[in-house]
Amino acid sequence: MSDASKEPGVAGEEDFLAAVRPLVDAIGGELLPAADADADDVVLEWAGRRVAAVRLPRLSDSLEHLLADLRRRHGRPLDELDRRAKQAVVRTLEARGAFTVRHGVETVAAALGVSRFTVYNYLNRENVRGSGDPGARTGPAGGAPREG
Repeated sequence: MSDASKEPGVAGEEDFLAAVRPLVDAIGGELLPAADADADDVVLEWAGRRVAAVRLPRLSDSLEHLLADLRRRHGRPLDELDRRAKQAVVRTLEARGAFTVRHGVETVAAALGVSRFTVYNYLNRENVRGSGDPGARTGPAGGAPREG
C-alpha cells in the first residue's frame, strides 16, 4: 500500500488516514495519494480537501484476499483446520459472497484441502439449518448445486 499521508495537509489528516487504513486493508484495497487517483478509485476527503484515494481490488482478487485473511485469523493454513473450523470458514465465505465468483467452490475446496462435494455439503448443511426443515437439501443459493 502506498503512503498517502506523505503530502502536507490539514490538521488531523494523518489520524484520518490511520483510521481508514485498517478498512482499506480489510477490503484488499490500496491507499494512494489523491493526485494518483484514477476514475475508478474512491477519493477520500477530509475537512473539504482531497487527501487520499482508495483503489479497490479487482473482483477476481477478492476471493484470494478473503482466503488470506482467514489464514491470518486462524493462524495456520486452512487445510490444517479441523472440520468444524472449515465449516465456519465456508459460512464466512458464503456470507461474504465468495461463491458468486466463478470457480469459487473449486478455489475454496483447494484452500481447505477438501473436495468440491465437501464444500457443497458444508453449504447444504447451513442452508438446511437456516430453513428449519431437516429434510431440505438445497444448493448455495437455494437451488441446485452449481458448478462454480
